[in-house]
Amino acid sequence: QVRPVESGGGSVQSGESLRLSCSASSSTYRRYSMAWFRQAPGKEREGVAALDIDGSTTYADSVKERFVVSQDIAKTTLYLQMNSLQPDDTAVYYCAARESGAGDLRFLLSRPETFTYWGQGTQVTVDS
Repeated sequence: QVRPVESGGGSVQSGESLRLSCSASSSTYRRYSMAWFRQAPGKEREGVAALDIDGSTTYADSVKERFVVSQDIAKTTLYLQMNSLQPDDTAVYYCAARESGAGDLRFLLSRPETFTYWGQGTQVTVDS
């Protein structure tokens, strides 16, 4: 199993940056596809970025060119560098994991229900 724990959220001004961290705490971290999701008030949870066991990544169109997902395997930690933040990026951000298997990563990112393990979330607020 993997137990994601997010950190790094906060309040920033439009145009500023934040880096989120997700500590996965698992000796089998390498077996998992990892992803970031977010949920704004009154909206459905949406995929933001994902990183597969082979290092491939995918992003939602709304964050492409602004967000970067990366990992430190030795620390079993996933990161999300968020640049040029906008008020529309305001949401609770969740880290999620699933045992890697068949399936296109971009498709999986569009289906939160395909991820098994979830963190508690961290709030990101962007003021205009």
